[in-house]
Amino acid sequence: MASEILSLEQRMKWWREAKFGLYVHYGLYSILGRHEWVMNRERIPLAEYEALAGRFTAEKCDPRAWARLAKDAGQKYVIMTTKHHEGFSLWNSAVNPFNAMNSPARRDLVAEFVEAVRAEGLHVGLYYSLMDWHHPDGARCFHDPAARRRFVDYTHSLVRELVTNYGHIDILWYDVPWPMKPDGWESARLNYMVRSCQPHILINNRSGMDSHGSVMPEDFDTPENVVKASPPYRDWESCDTLNHSWGYNVADNHWKSVAQILGLLVSCAGLGGNYILNVGPRGDGSVQDEAVERLRGVGRWLRRHGDGVSIYGAERATVEWMNFSPLSPCAATVKGHTLYWHISHWYGSDLWIGGLKTKVLGARLLSTGQAVKFRQTFASDGATDRLHLYDLPAAAPDPDLSVLVLECDGKPLQQLGAGCVWMPEVL
Repeated sequence: MASEILSLEQRMKWWREAKFGLYVHYGLYSILGRHEWVMNRERIPLAEYEALAGRFTAEKCDPRAWARLAKDAGQKYVIMTTKHHEGFSLWNSAVNPFNAMNSPARRDLVAEFVEAVRAEGLHVGLYYSLMDWHHPDGARCFHDPAARRRFVDYTHSLVRELVTNYGHIDILWYDVPWPMKPDGWESARLNYMVRSCQPHILINNRSGMDSHGSVMPEDFDTPENVVKASPPYRDWESCDTLNHSWGYNVADNHWKSVAQILGLLVSCAGLGGNYILNVGPRGDGSVQDEAVERLRGVGRWLRRHGDGVSIYGAERATVEWMNFSPLSPCAATVKGHTLYWHISHWYGSDLWIGGLKTKVLGARLLSTGQAVKFRQTFASDGATDRLHLYDLPAAAPDPDLSVLVLECDGKPLQQLGAGCVWMPEVL
């Protein structure tokens, strides 16, 4: 069946257009409300932790509401934790009896999730933790060959259930390959099986190998809680939290603002990556109001700005200011010959952009379509190339993030470096 596996370009096409996704961390840890590592960090005995399954009712867990929230936020794909490090499977597993169907919930939440996300026209992703604190061989597999064989077979069987029982799955998102290396997990064989079942599927880099057994990671990299671009030949996705926790944490009220989320989304898109933002539902499955408000706020911004025209399908920008910082109140995305200049701090009616080497043909505000006046000068030494946009509104056109559209006569290129007019040789 290997001949049916699609090429990387074919598989990645929709993902590169999507740019923005939703992550959902939900499990037994959600009942305790002290984040997803609570079993490990508090050294909760296995029998005490297992008893949480008897309290797992998921009475307000509505994957349809999660999917509608993602769509309203302008997110194009949703990934759910099917089995986190705690070892509890959210589906009706024939291999792992420690699962949601055997809890008071009596539900296959993976089946419900996949159906709900598909119904909203979004792409479906399933998270699977290789590390397992519940299985007796989860740690012993590192030094005991018999335990390794049992645990690898167990892992492969669970993954097989996920990629064969629920129809078309777009993403398989592995996590934490502790305590073994890829050869210990037999990752090449595992991922070959996955691709044989789902030839179109995307696999992240956390199983450590690609489908041919090379030392290169799989389809995309996964920097966590940071915007960190991979080299141009690698796709990547920054996974991030709305507050400071992945799983529900009752004490964590450090919520990102809509403006902060937009800044991170623009930074990822401008650097050629995707941004996936997490919610951690409560133990009953309901999503906190603070998370809902922020996600909907991002969706409203995207709709105000051409239905996300500056985000979806953005290319890796060829300008130097792609990341927001105290030094740079602006960040750019590029599509073809169009440069979208996102402005987080609005300084008034004049804006100067230095080092833009490409001629600008026209400028306008994205949210209103209003034309913007500009002058552009080029210097023979290149050190004082400057674009001046003037007669802009005195106040920011958008309270969260304003966008200027610059139509150029070629691929936009900006070069700044650390030099200036009086030291052009110092870079």
